[in-house]
Amino acid sequence: MEEIVNKVANSALEVFDLEDYYPKGIRAQIDISQWLLEGLLLKEKDFREHLNNHDWSLYQDQYVAINCSTDAIVPAWASILVAVQLAPYAKKIVNGNIEDLDSALYEELLSKIDYSIYENKAVIIKGCSKKPVPMRAYIIAAHNLQAFARSIMYGEACSAVPLFKSKKKV
Repeated sequence: MEEIVNKVANSALEVFDLEDYYPKGIRAQIDISQWLLEGLLLKEKDFREHLNNHDWSLYQDQYVAINCSTDAIVPAWASILVAVQLAPYAKKIVNGNIEDLDSALYEELLSKIDYSIYENKAVIIKGCSKKPVPMRAYIIAAHNLQAFARSIMYGEACSAVPLFKSKKKV
C-alpha cells in the first residue's frame, strides 16, 4: 500500500489567516435611540441627563460601536458626545455597528504588517474562520499582499479560488 502524502502541507503555499490578527477583547454596541424620546426625538436636556447618569465604566477596556437603530434624524454632536463620555474607558470607539468596529480594528492592525515576507510567494488568504472577520479585512489584506506576492488565492488549499497573479518580469 502506498503512503498517503499530504501535498498541501508540503507545498510552498503561504497561508495568510486573518483570524491570526483578530483583536482580542470585548466588543459592545451603544444604541443612542435608548436615550431619545420614543426612540426618535432628541431633546438635548434629557439626552445630556441620560448620558450624565449612565455608568460609562461598564465599557472599561472594550471596543465600542456607537449607532442609532431607529430612523431618527440625530445631530452629529450626539454621537460625538457619547464618544467623549466613552473616551476615558473604551479602547476604541467607532460610529457604526460591530462589523464597522471590526473593520476599523483590522484596518489598523493590517496597516502594521510587514508584507515583504510574502515577496514572490504564492499566498492563500484563508477563507473559513471561526471569528467574525469582516469582508473589508479580506479586501485590505489582498490589496496589501498584491504588492509582494507572486500569486494570491482565496479559500482553502484544497479548493482555492485564484485572485491575482503577478505579471512576469521581462
